[in-house]
Amino acid sequence: MAPLKTALVGGALVAALLAPTTASAASSKGCDGGGFTLRLADGSQVKPGFKGSVAASRLPAGTRVQVVGKYVTFAVDPVTFGVYDYAFTGAPNPLDQTGGRRIVLYAGKVPDHRGLTLTSGATLETDKENLELGRTGTGLSMKITAKDCANGGIFQVEPERGDGTTTRFTHTLGPDAFYYDNPNFRAREGDLLPFKDGTQAVTARINIGSDLAPKLVARDSPQVATRVLQGCVNAIPAPRRPGGVQNVDHCGGVSVWDVASGGRMGGVTGEDAVEVAPPATTCTHQCGAQNQVKEQAVVLGFPFPVPAANRLNPRFRAA
Repeated sequence: MAPLKTALVGGALVAALLAPTTASAASSKGCDGGGFTLRLADGSQVKPGFKGSVAASRLPAGTRVQVVGKYVTFAVDPVTFGVYDYAFTGAPNPLDQTGGRRIVLYAGKVPDHRGLTLTSGATLETDKENLELGRTGTGLSMKITAKDCANGGIFQVEPERGDGTTTRFTHTLGPDAFYYDNPNFRAREGDLLPFKDGTQAVTARINIGSDLAPKLVARDSPQVATRVLQGCVNAIPAPRRPGGVQNVDHCGGVSVWDVASGGRMGGVTGEDAVEVAPPATTCTHQCGAQNQVKEQAVVLGFPFPVPAANRLNPRFRAA
């Protein structure tokens, strides 16, 4: 799980950006009153504060486990741990990003296990706003970690295969969300900005936004994962590049990732999504909390509305 972080931005730096929108800094306030209830196919519920196991007989194929929080809801396929309809509820919170409306950020976060399935009972722990759900099968293990919070590092899935190969995940955004190449990062590309006791170079940044929510910003957060190109080539304005343009191969409504066995595929929102920090450390075993920023990264923000030239198209790869 990406740690909750805040960051520092100097006044002169803000003035240099392209019409920046301030992202919400993650804090415990974003989780006030949060907590997940799981609704199983047999009609039973697992309330916050549970630690134990759920029998395999209560997780039949063809059903979905509904994960219902105050700020976040989603559904889980118990056989694959594919995630569907991951949404912000818009519940009142000082750090709300959606303006009080429900927005589906991801229509699906779906792994391809190439014939393997999850068959064991599931381990489950719900503690305040935190959720940890795990299940295994022959040659396969999956774990989902989530937080019921209005912003921050709030979702992560970890695949592990007995054959040591990668797992391909397809992320499909909800109808009101889109990927874009953040112009605030393009405007500073190559600059060295302060980070902890050193510096960090600004690189291009793909973010997720919505025309319905001026404060919403998110990002796919990989650890030991490689994005698969889909043939959606965009000529993006890039003032620091020769000719002022950079070709970016990324679709507007979908991204595909090959995640190493023991790697992680997460999602972050708010300031976590627009800070200048190093990529996640390569780690596939007993990684624990890493790459914690703790108010030591510069936040470049994001524009709203997102310029048409920076929006990634087509939304989906042509058949």
